[in-house]
Amino acid sequence: MRVFKFGGASVKDAEGVRNLLNVLNETGHSKTLIVVSAMGKTTNAIETIIDNYFKNKSALQSSIQDVKKYHNAILLDLFENENHSVFKKVSRLFDELASFFDRNKSPDYNYVYDQTIGFGELVSTTIVSEFLNEMGLKNNWLDVREFIKTDNYYRRANVDWEKTQSLITENFKKSSLNITQGFLGSDPNNFTTTLGREGSDYTAAIFAYCLNADSVTIWKDVPGVLNADPRYFENAQLLHKISYREAIELAFYGASVIHPKTLQPLQRKEIPLHVKSFLNPQNNGTVVAKGEGIEPEIPCFILKKNQVLVSLSSLDFSYIVEENISDIFNLLHMYKMKVDVIQNSAISFSVCFDNGYNNLEKLLQHLKAKFKVNCYEDVSLYTIRHYNEAAIQKLEKDKEVLLKQLTQETMQMVTK
Repeated sequence: MRVFKFGGASVKDAEGVRNLLNVLNETGHSKTLIVVSAMGKTTNAIETIIDNYFKNKSALQSSIQDVKKYHNAILLDLFENENHSVFKKVSRLFDELASFFDRNKSPDYNYVYDQTIGFGELVSTTIVSEFLNEMGLKNNWLDVREFIKTDNYYRRANVDWEKTQSLITENFKKSSLNITQGFLGSDPNNFTTTLGREGSDYTAAIFAYCLNADSVTIWKDVPGVLNADPRYFENAQLLHKISYREAIELAFYGASVIHPKTLQPLQRKEIPLHVKSFLNPQNNGTVVAKGEGIEPEIPCFILKKNQVLVSLSSLDFSYIVEENISDIFNLLHMYKMKVDVIQNSAISFSVCFDNGYNNLEKLLQHLKAKFKVNCYEDVSLYTIRHYNEAAIQKLEKDKEVLLKQLTQETMQMVTK
């Protein structure tokens, strides 16, 4: 049993869907589960739809039509017969999306987000499944929400492993070619939930764990896991092998190739993870598996943009001790801030975090009641794993460094 995951870049157009078929023909497709993301930048486009629903209702219908036209162009390229049932199936999904906005009464952005954002995955898997059937690769289309059960922590739901394992064991047909959606689950009331942005990798790992799969392969538009994102760093190099521990470290610090939650279930059952190019499926790519360190052992660079740095100091120059730190973390948790770096001294405490839920102002109001607060928005967090002095100097050049800390293996730096 193998699990393949195809990201949005791999199915961004009709040529990409045809190439997915080529990959399956080259690698084989029996006893395989394919997890597919939304096509291209569809998730971003649906986020625009959601924003229009809350802030600009006059643009809501036209923004839905834009996404529908994008997918219709792909359908017309893939299917010669315009009476093919796939056209009606996709149209029904868009009708369902529009209908949700008409009948929704909830003002909760996070709830609305999770009920609508996954239509990208539902549409993409419908198109891919129907195309493969048309090309002779018979497959089962599965609604992932009937298999992965979660709590109702919308936009970053936690998996109920016991229920999920039971549903997959009882209802999944291992002998077939199956296709399902990444990123999605459902809560105890069967409302849709999401596993966090880029959560399709995690979906693949959940299924692999529950199915005792032989391997997971993530198909991307890069040759494998690189030591740096080539969009921001020059001369990025391919990492051939990475241990689970090292990959979890890289993911924790924000390496975009692997979702942070993906690796834990794979490590528990020692299921290897391959990251390969869908343009060159025969190339080895990168394997994440049991072992030590990385190969080759070179500095790995990670950049997280649009972060917030908050520096706190006591109002009366008293020590910041356990009680203060506990209060600070309770507030960070309350306002759903994802903490990336902390640094403290006797009378100061600094924290760099991701304001993903837009609760910064509320947090600051709370903190100002007890501390002197300095806040820096839109800062960048750089991390170097396996750093050396040359790598640090190169990164620091022409930047205003607001915070810097080094451990044995990792250097982190916040810059403006």
